Amino acid sequence: MPLPPPARALPWPRRRTLLASAAGAVLLAGCSDGSGDSGDRGGLSVSERARARAARDSRRLVDRYDAVITVHPALADRLGPLRAEAAAHAEAFEDGSASPSRSSSASSASSAPSRSAEASAAPAVPADAKDALAALAAAERALADRRATALLHVEGELARLLASVAAAGAAHAYLLTKGDK
Repeated sequence: MPLPPPARALPWPRRRTLLASAAGAVLLAGCSDGSGDSGDRGGLSVSERARARAARDSRRLVDRYDAVITVHPALADRLGPLRAEAAAHAEAFEDGSASPSRSSSASSASSAPSRSAEASAAPAVPADAKDALAALAAAERALADRRATALLHVEGELARLLASVAAAGAAHAYLLTKGDK
């Protein structure tokens, strides 16, 4: 005796239909009109937030270098060029963060209180110079990793800048852990 045909009056769609719909939704969600970043939260785009975070992180790293140089002045010659690069990275992120009139007035008004608050909460520096270098290397490495992850969420020039600065941070971490040339 032949088997009866399956009943088609299922109250839910078939699995194949759901998978095709989900794949289509993913493709449509990935499309954009190219007019800028989506995810506008609080008036800032994803790129603007990433750029501001990167600038802030670079400034904090400069503060760490300053703290180590203050506690271990003998390391100033070795750390000076790396500190200068971290400061240049902060400036590069700050230069593209907003229109010139907005960035100059906003940064001068908002940076003074935050910088003084950061200065009062200066990072702890180990008493041993070797440990201080290791702590700086760990900070550089962690920041490079965060930037490498962040570049996946932005496009264009900011992604290239994040990749470049992440690579520089990884090189700094290497230099900090490998002693003198």
